[in-house]
Amino acid sequence: MIRSELVLGLPDYEITDLQIRGGGIHILARYTGPRSCPHCGRDRLRNKGRYRRRVRHENWGLRHCILELEASKFQCQDCGRYFRQRFPGIQPCQRSSEAFQKMIFREHLDGINRSRLGRREGIGAATVERYFQRGLKRQFGEWHSARCPQLLGIDEHFFTRRSGYATTLCDLRNHKVYDVILGRSELSLAAYFQRLEGKAEVRVVCMDLAAHYRSLVRLHFPNARIVADRFHVIRIINHHFLACWRDIDGVGARNRGLLSLMRRHRHNLRADQQPRLAAYLADHPVLETIYRFKQRLCYLLLKKHRTRKQCEQLVPRFLRAVYQLRQAGLAQLVQLGQTLAAWSEEIVAMWRFTRNNGITEGFHNKMELINRQAYGFRNFQNYRLRVKVLCS
Repeated sequence: MIRSELVLGLPDYEITDLQIRGGGIHILARYTGPRSCPHCGRDRLRNKGRYRRRVRHENWGLRHCILELEASKFQCQDCGRYFRQRFPGIQPCQRSSEAFQKMIFREHLDGINRSRLGRREGIGAATVERYFQRGLKRQFGEWHSARCPQLLGIDEHFFTRRSGYATTLCDLRNHKVYDVILGRSELSLAAYFQRLEGKAEVRVVCMDLAAHYRSLVRLHFPNARIVADRFHVIRIINHHFLACWRDIDGVGARNRGLLSLMRRHRHNLRADQQPRLAAYLADHPVLETIYRFKQRLCYLLLKKHRTRKQCEQLVPRFLRAVYQLRQAGLAQLVQLGQTLAAWSEEIVAMWRFTRNNGITEGFHNKMELINRQAYGFRNFQNYRLRVKVLCS
């Protein structure tokens, strides 16, 4: 007798015959394991008739496989209820085994579209989507933790023109997406954060300079330290510096070659680029002073892995730079000083905590790829489930 574990991948089954019909393989088998009532769990059963149950099973090579089972209808002598025989590996009221549904899930996940896969396996495109959704939920239940991670990254990304933006919560320690919520305002996110589990265990939250996210974190994560994302801080400094440059020299600011040089850090300039930049700054003394100040400020904020005592020595330098910006007399620099002053606590935390939102931004690129492969999503819950599984 053929062992069912080797052929079917299911225990406690006995294969009675193998037949080839219409190019497919029909496996005739019966279940030999224990039987019990699904309502009360007792095993005092009375057989009330037999029937055959046919379900699709995973393919053997390129041949479709049909599993024909000898089934019975029982009456429980303890609770008196009638029921049809249940089979391990086959859900009630399903026309396919769990192994077949997992096969469809894997092939659709690998990129085979629904219509093509449905024609190949002789099922509908809607059935492929249903099996795929079950596979996503199964993996989500196995991988996802209900409690919020201790190192959390928060950022927004665009979903659709109709629904607007969505908020991404990323587990920075384990490099995976924790959740995706529709909306980015305090009103749309407040209900979700209220029912979030494990908020008191969150220690660090990394974000860009978004005031509404900071208000939510301060309200719902009482023990968390907010750390500004270094990339966004440097970017906002460069943005105000370039805007100030346009006010001082609009003609030079439109020169793409000079623009590339002015945006770089000093250590990224080549030997042949340094004399060109120095010659231009020599013709504009005011701009040279602002450029050197910007470079010192950026290098101050780029410091990492600092101890508590080292941070205490750097804080006066940062506060002095903020004061100089607010007293500069140029609108763009004054605005920059006000922004840095409002986020001073979160910015200086970058020296001690080296986490940043680069992991979250990388997942946003993957989300865009998922969206393009699906030709867009109408249902946000479908999009959310796919992202939480495929980005974990």
